[in-house]
Amino acid sequence: MERSDLHEYQNYCVDFLRSTPEAMLILEMGLGKSCISLTAILDLMFDSFEVSKVLVIAPLRVAKTVWPEERDIWEHARFLQMSVMTGSAKQREAALKVPADVYVINRENVKWLVTYLEKHKIPWPFDMVVIDELSSFKNHQSQRWKALRKVRPYIKRIIGLTGTPASNGLLDLWAETYLIDNGKRLGKFIGRYREAYFKPAGMNPYTGVVYNYVPLPGAEDAIYSRISDITVSMKALDYLDMPAQVMVNHYVEMEPEEQKLYDAMKKELLVELNGETIDAANAAVLSGKLLQMANGAIYNDERQMRVIHDQKLQELLGLIEQANGQNVLVAYWFQHDHKRIREYLEDQGFKSRDLKSDQDIADWNAGKIQIGLISPASAGHGLNIQKGGHILIWFSLVWSLEMYQQTNARLWRQGQKEVVTIHHILTRDTVDSDVLDALKHKDTTQQNLISAVKANLTI
Repeated sequence: MERSDLHEYQNYCVDFLRSTPEAMLILEMGLGKSCISLTAILDLMFDSFEVSKVLVIAPLRVAKTVWPEERDIWEHARFLQMSVMTGSAKQREAALKVPADVYVINRENVKWLVTYLEKHKIPWPFDMVVIDELSSFKNHQSQRWKALRKVRPYIKRIIGLTGTPASNGLLDLWAETYLIDNGKRLGKFIGRYREAYFKPAGMNPYTGVVYNYVPLPGAEDAIYSRISDITVSMKALDYLDMPAQVMVNHYVEMEPEEQKLYDAMKKELLVELNGETIDAANAAVLSGKLLQMANGAIYNDERQMRVIHDQKLQELLGLIEQANGQNVLVAYWFQHDHKRIREYLEDQGFKSRDLKSDQDIADWNAGKIQIGLISPASAGHGLNIQKGGHILIWFSLVWSLEMYQQTNARLWRQGQKEVVTIHHILTRDTVDSDVLDALKHKDTTQQNLISAVKANLTI
């Protein structure tokens, strides 16, 4: 593909990056974050000569495959020499020494890079940094965040790319924005940011520790206004011919004895199961235990699976049968979900397969896998599987809006030729409904942010 193939909105973003040294692009899946960034890098490096060496930080799969592939797809970007710093420490060190324009590293190794350069007394060499999936730097206490902040003063230009800037609420924005603008807009300290824009909404009565905050009246608009000058957002539906998406909820009910076990765990934080006591140490653990029980099984203290019911498995089987031979993608969360799904379907004459390796993905896209199993933890960035099917079934939900949206976007994205149907299997009177409501609420908050900084561009 040539530069002339870029859409108008992509050229708009390229111009924005050229004119904005500290920038955040909130682009939904399929809008071409990589090709936009590569084009901006090319212009800044060989047109205006403002940049000499670029570091791209990305999820592992994206670092290894997506960025090199995107560079090769676009003819004008092939001028950029690229070195991928993944693998063992020795391999990363060798890649760092290769003469290149763009160096790509997975986010887990940012700390290694900073430490390596310090240890060998090598000045920070990258005058531009691109963070592919800025939301993975939302935790200001993480090693990757601290390492990048340490070298932030030496970075002249920085770009944050994400489709989910506030997947867990507006508190996420502080750490992400700080890396972009050195704390100019939302403040230098997370504590002062909380004090200025939030109020406590949940507190441990025994320790006094606040575990939940909600925005003060008018805080959302104030935050969006503060970051609007360095932020552009675009929704895929506004700029691309996206396939239709339909969401359907399917409810199952536990038998009375099964529901009693669930209710006991919820109320007492423990349950007696076949003479064995399984408990939850605190509210956070309880949430996970209740999710497991809603799915049909639970781990004991030794991480051994204890089965409670098969209600979701029966519903899953029915949905697969209704698909009439069409390929189906099934999302699971707990490992015992995975084990039970595979065994149950096999007993019913259906063969499932994990989508993990490149060959798995190729076979799925070729239509060779009728039932693909995928974990939201590994269903993120750079996984192109929209050619293999258009039906996604959530056997078990996740609290993370980012994981939820990224998994849905594996099928609902540009290139999909069919209407995408997303099924949720939910157990009545359980935490399943709370999770789905929480995802909707988080999405509302995030969409408010995206709308507040939305690019004013007529296509």
